[in-house]
Amino acid sequence: MFKYGIDQLTVNKVIAIAEGTLKAGITAEAKSKVDVCRKKVDTMANSDAAIYGINTGFGPLCDVQITPQETSKLQENLLITHAVGVGNPIDKKLSKIMMICKVQALCQGFSGVRIEMIERIVYFIENDLLPVVPEQGSVGASGDLAPLSHLFLPLLGEGEFWVEDTIQPAKGVLAKNNLEPLVLEAKEGLGLINGTQFILAHAILGLKKMEYLLDLADVAGAMSLEGYSGNVSPFKEELHQIRPFKGNLKVAERMRMLLKDSQNLEDTSFPRVQDPYSIRCMPQVHGASRNAYFHLNDLAEIEMNSVTDNPIVLSETEAISGGNFHGQPLAMALDYASIAASELGNIADRRCYLLLEGKYGLPRLLTEAGGLNSGFMIPQYTTAALVTENKSLCFPPSADSVPTSLGQEDHVSMGSISGRKFNQILGNIDKIFAIEFMYAAQAMDFRRPNTFSPIIEDNFKLIRSEVAKLEDDRVLKDDINALINMVKNQKFKVA
Repeated sequence: MFKYGIDQLTVNKVIAIAEGTLKAGITAEAKSKVDVCRKKVDTMANSDAAIYGINTGFGPLCDVQITPQETSKLQENLLITHAVGVGNPIDKKLSKIMMICKVQALCQGFSGVRIEMIERIVYFIENDLLPVVPEQGSVGASGDLAPLSHLFLPLLGEGEFWVEDTIQPAKGVLAKNNLEPLVLEAKEGLGLINGTQFILAHAILGLKKMEYLLDLADVAGAMSLEGYSGNVSPFKEELHQIRPFKGNLKVAERMRMLLKDSQNLEDTSFPRVQDPYSIRCMPQVHGASRNAYFHLNDLAEIEMNSVTDNPIVLSETEAISGGNFHGQPLAMALDYASIAASELGNIADRRCYLLLEGKYGLPRLLTEAGGLNSGFMIPQYTTAALVTENKSLCFPPSADSVPTSLGQEDHVSMGSISGRKFNQILGNIDKIFAIEFMYAAQAMDFRRPNTFSPIIEDNFKLIRSEVAKLEDDRVLKDDINALINMVKNQKFKVA
């Protein structure tokens, strides 16, 4: 069992908890840390000293002190007034990941909330009581205020839950589960809505998807190389050991594995000195994207085991009002990863184009009946459009900042937008790879009776189980959609 606040989360552990394959709970050790911190907050809330967010207003109203009798209303008002998100709801899985990451942060014992509140969130996670969270409205500092407010309004009986695929008021859903709305106490509203869990959840979901797409990029590239009858010498280990970037070494190793024992690549019918960059520079380009993935993964795993709310409670008299909620560390890395993901699609589109040119034994447009038939001319228009859409999504939101809260929050990360765009780009990569697989399989058919490596042959058969070789023009929409579904559902063999 994963122990919140004691064990360290990873991307895979978060996904496993969200999918129910890893049990997670709060141990006595974590409860003790939470209870000790809670007692410190109770002391502060009843003191005469002004301590931000515990007995004062928020943001520019931090100079207004609140009486102990007003504390609960102050925290309730915080959630209600900050729940101003707009747009479509985020994926239900993202809502669950946000709650998992918030529980991990609160169980560190620096946020000052009651254990009863954390246990209620764990109940939501375990019973798939998933709050409805709009996708827009966070500027990424003071954390993800709007989405986290929507996420935790249901604790109060406000807001909405998903019930299967319908949206229902939280109050009724709580009643059906025999749960009473909670009454917030000092510091608890801040503990809930200060933090980077919206940004972080998008990073986690994107990282999990990108991990597979990086492997799939190598497979698609290898199949295109086979169809192109390319040269394997650029993947030799000796070449990459003298420029040993981690990602480059990994891709070169994978290309050697994917192309091993290929009879087709022993065929000398179409000799050449060198291939275009989209073929021979896959270790450098795919490898650079892997390096960006490694960087984001490292930062995300620090963040998911950190305390990102405010103020941070250190003693009975000290609550530091700092900036751990600021999303810049993830925002910049997400923008870097977005460029890296986009480049996987960019180079895949170029490989598609190469296969259409009619060189090295391939017919133009990958059809032997050109003229009457257009063959595969037009799907590359789609990859070109998707590549350009991804380029437009690569503008870094973290390079922008719009002051909020009367200037108190005068530099913000915009990391929530970075996270959303990262996942949009990855969704487009699914479609680009699907089209490259369609092209690569068609090109490989023209290399028969030559055979390919076992893993490439397996993937070729998978494609042909859904998409037949193109002999005469037909509607390709169904073929493309079938391959998109294979990519999305991770049907391709990558190792």
